[in-house]
Amino acid sequence: MHTIDADIRPHHRIAVLRTIDLVDTVAASDLDRPTPCADWNLADLLAHMTVQHRGFAAAARGNGSDEAVWRPETVAGAVRADPKGAYAAAAHDVLDAFATDGVTEATFALPEFGPNATFPGALAIGFHFVDYVVHGWDVAAALGVPYDLPDDVIAAVLPLVEAIPDGDFRETAGAPFGRAVNAPATTNFERILAHLGRRPDWRQP
Repeated sequence: MHTIDADIRPHHRIAVLRTIDLVDTVAASDLDRPTPCADWNLADLLAHMTVQHRGFAAAARGNGSDEAVWRPETVAGAVRADPKGAYAAAAHDVLDAFATDGVTEATFALPEFGPNATFPGALAIGFHFVDYVVHGWDVAAALGVPYDLPDDVIAAVLPLVEAIPDGDFRETAGAPFGRAVNAPATTNFERILAHLGRRPDWRQP
């Protein structure tokens, strides 16, 4: 199992705050836009992102085994009604949960990885970091706006992304990422996107 020795929370916080800024620009008319995530429009993507924040916040507080906190349908209505407010509240909740003393040494229950699946807090925060670096790009691509992160954030997340294996398992239902794609990648961030199953040149249909 990959381990994380450095405290990545400062970089993680920057990435999550960047997603809040992006979602703050979303209008109701944007919610049916396609996204780089197959079969998800922007409302679906934001519901997933919102509930994952809620689930990881619960896991950080010792309540991650409650599968109800991971179900997108529990937040879908709120996201449709108020995407900016629903998303920002969940994002700040997970940032608060991850900022507590001892969280990197805590045990996170993450049932989406399988029955009774648990992980060290530092590693679980790494999972979340990877997700929100790439989901920030998903939102920006859906909106057709630029997406940028500081070089030190990209440098911090790159080894975590490269440690994620590729393979047929990525094609199974519920896999967090699609198969790595063979796409032109001239920057480290484009390498991240391609390894996580995104085409860096994706544009709105």
